[in-house]
Amino acid sequence: MTRKKKPLPLLEKITIVDAGSEGKAVARVDGMVVFVPFVVPGDVVDIQVVRKKKNFFEGKAVHFHHYSEQRTEPRCEHFGLCGGCKWQNMNYSDQLKYKQKQVVDNFERIGGLEVNGMQPILPSEEEYFYRNKLEFTFSNRKWLVSKDKVGDLAEDTNGLGFHLPGMFDRIVDLENCYLQPEPSNSIRLAVRDFAKAQHFGFYDVRKHDGFMRNLIIRTASTGQVMVIVVFALDRQDDIRIMLEFLKTSFPGITSLMWVVNTKKNDVIFDLDVNLFDGLPYILEEMEGLKFKVGPKSFYQTNSKQSFRLYSIARDFAGFSGDETVYDLYCGTGTITNFIAGSVKKAIGIEIVEDAIRDAEENAKLNGIGNVSFFAGDIAKLLDVDFSQKHGAPDIVVSDPPRAGMHPKVISWLLKVQPEKIVYVSCNPATQARDIDMLRDVYEIRKMQPVDMFPQTHHVENVCLLVRKSNL
Repeated sequence: MTRKKKPLPLLEKITIVDAGSEGKAVARVDGMVVFVPFVVPGDVVDIQVVRKKKNFFEGKAVHFHHYSEQRTEPRCEHFGLCGGCKWQNMNYSDQLKYKQKQVVDNFERIGGLEVNGMQPILPSEEEYFYRNKLEFTFSNRKWLVSKDKVGDLAEDTNGLGFHLPGMFDRIVDLENCYLQPEPSNSIRLAVRDFAKAQHFGFYDVRKHDGFMRNLIIRTASTGQVMVIVVFALDRQDDIRIMLEFLKTSFPGITSLMWVVNTKKNDVIFDLDVNLFDGLPYILEEMEGLKFKVGPKSFYQTNSKQSFRLYSIARDFAGFSGDETVYDLYCGTGTITNFIAGSVKKAIGIEIVEDAIRDAEENAKLNGIGNVSFFAGDIAKLLDVDFSQKHGAPDIVVSDPPRAGMHPKVISWLLKVQPEKIVYVSCNPATQARDIDMLRDVYEIRKMQPVDMFPQTHHVENVCLLVRKSNL
């Protein structure tokens, strides 16, 4: 006989007290933390617990007794389904407050560090339409967005948009997206409707069939546009029909490209990207420097804030012009080339070979001759021999992925002991962890949180570490 599961509790008249990780808000009930999506601090709600863990609950708001003063009306009609902008219902000024608090909490709780020299978070100039890259998914299993029918499949099951959170096989068919400026929205809608009119099959991720798979749109601050259409089948006649439609309908597209992906994952970095029309790149510009952005290039997705982020990193470093600088996890060399005019020599290191080729190409494009780039696993590449051969760094700039710096990289830093480390991070939790391991030799001198992604919980943080012997 199967034992019946004990029903999960309904928590009544609970005040939301904080904004937490992954865009969820936080309540506390009898010492237990409860994570709740799509509410804001100050809301008073009834919470239906949906998942019970040892140290926390997860729940959903089923009734509102009081709405917080921190609330605002979400701009997007897809809010609550898409999951991409979970803080849209919170005033932007309050978003900034909780992002700064997130940095402080991570440094004090995870790193046990004193937060010295922290500046107020730098807001984004644009609260919407700030992204320069979006990737959309075709699916034959779209999710209805009408509030009275949420969860029902429509008669027309084809859609193009973002995955529903927690559901790999369902997408929210977007009518409007407020993340990327035009012509992004117009291109997406035109491609979707044309594909339907041509009876092109939308991808079925369960059966791995269908023709239309992904649509990637990149826009640049220069006004240039790249469109990459990813097909699941190599049907050349139909591929040409779709691409000719795009070329004719949107003559302003700078770079029109296509990919055939027959794999079971959506990653295209190991696939050939084919040029159909225009240039094989778009141009970004920053402080007079030009950067070629190809279909596989990494470039910060908020162009305006990227310039401000890199300017802060440069200001924190306080270059005199005679330094050897290492840029770790340099990607396509944006920071390396950006600071090159302020230093004697800059060395960029990155594991992705394609990114290093982009970095070298961008250095040539801008006539920069005092930079060198190296492709390889940073944890293996950096050793005493490397430092002796290329010169020990006076200053290190590090902008690692969310996982933070490899322990061997931290060990290397403790051996070579550059005068300063400028640590740029998209994850203050791993940043605090890494800085804790450097604390015997380095002291935090300055910190500057930067909001790169309004309407989300994500925050960047720039931290200046100075060697204690120099204080």
